[in-house]
Amino acid sequence: MRTAQLTKYNKNQITLNLTDVPKPEVGANDVLVKVTAAGVNPLDNMISRGEVKLITPYKLPLIAGNEVVGVIESVGNRVRQFKTGDRIFARLPLNRIGAFAEYVAVDSAAIAHVPSYLTDTEAAAVPLTALTITQALELMGAESGKTLFISGGTGGVGAMAIPIAKAKGLIVITNGDVSNKERVLGLGVDRFIDYKTEDYTKTLSHVDYVLDTLGGSETEKQMGILKKGGQLVSLRGMPNGAFAKRMNLSKWKQILFGLVGRKFDKLADKYGVTYNFIFVESNGRQLQEIADLFTELQIKPSIDTVYSFEQINEALNKVAHGRSRGKTVINFEGGK
Repeated sequence: MRTAQLTKYNKNQITLNLTDVPKPEVGANDVLVKVTAAGVNPLDNMISRGEVKLITPYKLPLIAGNEVVGVIESVGNRVRQFKTGDRIFARLPLNRIGAFAEYVAVDSAAIAHVPSYLTDTEAAAVPLTALTITQALELMGAESGKTLFISGGTGGVGAMAIPIAKAKGLIVITNGDVSNKERVLGLGVDRFIDYKTEDYTKTLSHVDYVLDTLGGSETEKQMGILKKGGQLVSLRGMPNGAFAKRMNLSKWKQILFGLVGRKFDKLADKYGVTYNFIFVESNGRQLQEIADLFTELQIKPSIDTVYSFEQINEALNKVAHGRSRGKTVINFEGGK
């Protein structure tokens, strides 16, 4: 089967090698999936650059790709909830990625049925981002009726976060370029802030929760708009000790990340809030809940560019350097 493999970590090079390998073997709890589409994410490039080695060290060569859509071709003898022919999607388990291939063997606990109204290309935009949002809201302990600020919520993350947060009863505020205002309001956001004409740090206060998609100096600014006891979950900040413990990393990694994330923990103490970093994990149960929510609300993910499998490196470069208004997707032969 055709695959796109990472053969060497290189902080300056994200190119994958197209290589033929045998089909993967299927374990008792696995399903073998014929891949029809795969989402392309910043995480894929972070892995190639070696930026997540401390969180999840991979043995090279590695078939890359974290987010998959496809049709089940065979099932392991312990699998009961899925059958041959089912159309499924998944954020692949951290220790068994490999979406950039014609076939992938996946633990059935990581997969969910694709909503019937979504094409394979649209479905490829859902699992990783939607699970990130769901797990972030769980980590916050987000409660209905409270306020959530999503920084820079006009991109692909916001397009998922806003409807999911609204479905959970949250009051949602975001900021971004005014050219995206009507589209974001259409997703259900309660208040839109034009970042060119309004400084959110001066007009927002006593916010319950923040989803930080920007990182850098913006993280501290967002801490400043939270009420005392508020919760900030960052997708772009630094891992800290709490993150390492939550991920069940080794003791020495817990100590290391405790040191690395100390700056953010100290800032959180200064503002009387809680800081957490999130690295999304596979979870078929959560993904099925998301799929059911999407079906109920008929949410359509935003797609930016669709590439063929042979264009995988163009897609990775697009994610690394292009300005996107939605998801970049690899469409395999046979995908919709």
